[in-house]
Parts: sequence; structure tokens; C-alpha cells
Amino acid sequence: MNKALTDYLFTKRVFVYDAAVQNEHPLETLFSLAKLFDIKIVEGEELAQVAMIEQASRSIGRYVHPAFYQGFPETVKRLTREELLFDQLVHYWQTYGFERLAFRDNCEPKEFRIIQKTEALKMLNKAVSAFLKSSRPLSETQYQTVLAHIAENSYQVTECCCTVTAIRLILDTGDLSYAEFLRLSDVIRFVDELNYRKYENENIKKLNLKNADRKTVETLIDLLVESNRANVTECFEKKALWAGVLHHIHYRPKTEKGEKFVALMRGDENRSVYSTFEKAMAAYDIDGAVACLCKGKGTGALLRRLNYLLSRCKDEKDVVAVLKRLKTGNGILLIQLLHQYANYGKEDRRTFLFTKYERLRKHKETADEKARRKSEIPEQLLPILVAAIRDNLRDVYKGRLGKVYVDKKMKKMALPLQETTSQGGFGVLPKGSRLPLEKGKKIRAFTYWEKVDDIDLSAIGVSEEGEMIEFSWRSMYENQGDAIAFSGDQTSGFYGGSEFYDVNFGEFKRKYPKVRYLIFCNNVYSCSSFKDCECRAGYMMRDEMDSGEIFEPKTVKSSFTID
Repeated sequence: MNKALTDYLFTKRVFVYDAAVQNEHPLETLFSLAKLFDIKIVEGEELAQVAMIEQASRSIGRYVHPAFYQGFPETVKRLTREELLFDQLVHYWQTYGFERLAFRDNCEPKEFRIIQKTEALKMLNKAVSAFLKSSRPLSETQYQTVLAHIAENSYQVTECCCTVTAIRLILDTGDLSYAEFLRLSDVIRFVDELNYRKYENENIKKLNLKNADRKTVETLIDLLVESNRANVTECFEKKALWAGVLHHIHYRPKTEKGEKFVALMRGDENRSVYSTFEKAMAAYDIDGAVACLCKGKGTGALLRRLNYLLSRCKDEKDVVAVLKRLKTGNGILLIQLLHQYANYGKEDRRTFLFTKYERLRKHKETADEKARRKSEIPEQLLPILVAAIRDNLRDVYKGRLGKVYVDKKMKKMALPLQETTSQGGFGVLPKGSRLPLEKGKKIRAFTYWEKVDDIDLSAIGVSEEGEMIEFSWRSMYENQGDAIAFSGDQTSGFYGGSEFYDVNFGEFKRKYPKVRYLIFCNNVYSCSSFKDCECRAGYMMRDEMDSGEIFEPKTVKSSFTID
């Protein structure tokens, strides 16, 4: 079975039995899974296969190259500040061999099942169907699972609610039948994605497509122009881009519908909803602008333009015109708006988060952009706006859940609001999740790599006030101890290197009482990027007096690839 599929099932704690491989050494395999990874097979023990050890090793981590100080952390704690600094400056390339300690870590077993391929296919059908019903772009792990299932198991896509997913399927498979999930206005998005993914160009205004790709775009336009999804009114929203694309591919319409469409995109008229909306705003007709926007684009478009609308309100009548149409059933959008307006004005310069090409982008407002702002909401309107959003939220979620049982282990797991950019891997949780730290345990953060000389693992402590303290190769010779310990900076690692941090939170809180957050960072220092090397990171939950093995797979709680 395809690696993307088995890796996805592994995150669901499932192994798949391969009937084509002779089932040798099942007992030895079960023993090895338990001994190396603390994996307990609770169903399908008789189906255990040796390849499952390799899969667990790949997903959790097993063959990790030794760190600078092999007896970490005890050997590091015994060294003086002068010895640590001397090692860092003079013996930078050496790997020391200290005697390991003799304790064993206590671990909670990871319960897995082994299933036949028929059952695995049912699981994958259900998962892929659910992914394709999402109106939001999929994470890279989810998308690769969908793509692999289509390619390997001939999965028939009957529903795809996300434009980006449909576009990526066309680009990756070359199958234009997925165009049935697109509308004519989506062609611009298709060209943008094609331009980026195939030509690594983020500027759609500077196209240089090859003839084969021009032909694909032309065929796509022909299909959609003649379909019942030719939403020409929405195409006016990107009228200038349409004119550029049609010119670049030398588009020649083949039917009367096509000729009419081309004439509209190249003409002077603009019939888009936003054009009518802007005309109403220019005339200070707030009620007319809001009515036009809601009728043509829905309440979501109104919510996304609240700053603009409210900043132009002249009196209470205008404010009422906006707020009376504020209602929406989109709970996630309302939560995001509540965060935005409950904290509005608290930052000197605003920070904008957005997703482009399935990557999370962040932009902090510059001083010049702040000076040119035209959409400031009057301070007296903010409490009214926040109250209206809260009322809408209560209506959306009132009586929605009823009686629900939540497993204790899921009690403090967060919901992924930005699923597009979420990281795949073993034990990876959405941002905002909280996990209990057992008594007598510490966290060991790790990173290891190949095909690059040096990757540095560091940690940044942040207080509630935003003050920062750095724990890195530059500063750890002053901070080594029971609170936090660093395994040493590994720089001769093209064929394999690793670094680790141990954090004992009880000691850490006593030594650094102001630190509220500890953020681990990976940086490449070899004139290359993560996409050019192999790098994994994550954390282990170790006993305070651990086994002495620097990397103990059975204690790994999270492990993922950085690419």
C-alpha cells in the first residue's frame, strides 16, 4: 500500500496487513514493537509483519545519529561553565562517548490495531469522502492521502466542495473531469496555482506558460463557458486578470457563448457586485451598499468588510443598517471576528494572517501603512459590535450539542481553525491543545537530520509581557542545569546529526518565574533550506531520572517532518 496511505493510517494507530508478503516471525515482531516503541497490538496480533517495525521506526524515529554529548543530560550537568564553553569553541566537531545511565523510563503503551486491506480501504474511503466534503483547503497530509487513494485504489470522486482541492487534483492528475467541481470564475485561481506550482512564480500578471499548459487552460475555459457553471457576473471581479490570461493563451472562442464572454472581459463595462457596492459607498449610501453586498455575495462578504463599512458610517442610522444584517450561521467566522474586534486597537500596528498556496503567511502593518489607514472604527462603536457578534454566536450554538461524551484524553485538545496549514505526523496536535505533565516527568525536545551540515535547535522563553530569553548554542553554557539542559551543538552532521533539550518544568518555573511560554525553533545554518534536507523534530516524555538513552522511541509523544 502507498506510503502516504499507510502513514495516514499509522496516525490513526492502525497497521495494514500485506497479504503479498509472507507472514514470518509474528511473535518476534510483536515483541520488537513493544520493546522498541512501546506499541501494544490490541487487535490482529496474528497479522504482525516485520515491515511494521520499519514503518514505526520511520514514523516515530529509531535510527537517530548520536548527539554531541552521548551521556546527556547527566554528563552535561556535571560540566562547568568553562568546560562547556571550551567544548563549544575548540572541540566543535567531536562526539564524546560517556557511559550511559542504567535507569529505565516508564511509558504508557500506545495501543494499535492490525487490519486487513479490505477494512483499511473502508477506512480510507470514509476518510477521503470526509476530506472532500470540506469547503476549506486540505492540509498537505490530507491532500496527499486523497491523491494516493485515487491513484492506487481508483477512488471515484463524486463530491468535492473545495475549489482549491479540485484545482490541485486537475494539476496533479491531468484529469479535466474534476472541472465539474469548478465554476468559470475559478479559472483565474487555476492559472494562479498552475503558475506557482509548476513555474514557482507567484505573480499571475507575469505569465510565461508552456504551450501544453496554455492548451489545458483553453480547454478548461471552453468546458466551463458551455456549462451551467459559467458565472460571468463573478468573472467581472477579476476582469483585468481575465483580459491578461485570455491574451496570454491567445484564446479564440469556438462558440457564440465564448465570443460573448470574451467581449465582456475585454470591454469597458464592469457588472460585478463589488463594482456596484463601491459606487454605493462612494455616494455614502451605506444601506444600499450593504443590501447590494448581502444580496450578491452573502453575509460572509459583509462580515469581511465590517471595518470598511463601519468606518464610513456617519450616524446611528448607518450603523443600524450594517448591524441588522450581521447575522450568519458560520460559527468559525464569528469566533475569528470576535477575536479581532474584542482586541481591536490594542496593538499599535495590526498583524494580518492569511493563507496563500496552502502556506500560512503573516504580515505586520508597516508604519507607512498605518499612517495611510482609511478604515478606522470609531471607539464608541466597538462595544456595540462585539455585543452583536456575541449574540449571533449564542444563536448559532444554542442547543447544538445536546448530551455529548468527551473522552478524558480529548478534554484539552483544541479544534483546528487553520486546518489548511496544520502539520502532519505522529502525535501532532492543533495549536492551542493542552497536555498534562505527569509527576516525575520532563520534556525532551529533539531534532535530527541528514543531507545538511548544521541544523540548530533552540528554545525561546516568553513572558506574559512579551519579554524574551534565549536558550541556544550561544547562551546555554550559562544556563545548563536541572531546569534546562542542552545536548550540545552538532555541526558535522551532513550524514546525520541531532540535538536535544531537556526541560524539567518544576525546576524551570522556579529558576525562570516570569517565563510563560517556551517555543522551540529549528534553523538551518548551511546555506540551504529544509526542503533540501531530511529533518524530523518532536518531543519525548521522559522520566526525570531517565534510561540514559538519549533518544528513546517508546517515549516519543510527537514526531513530524520539517520540510
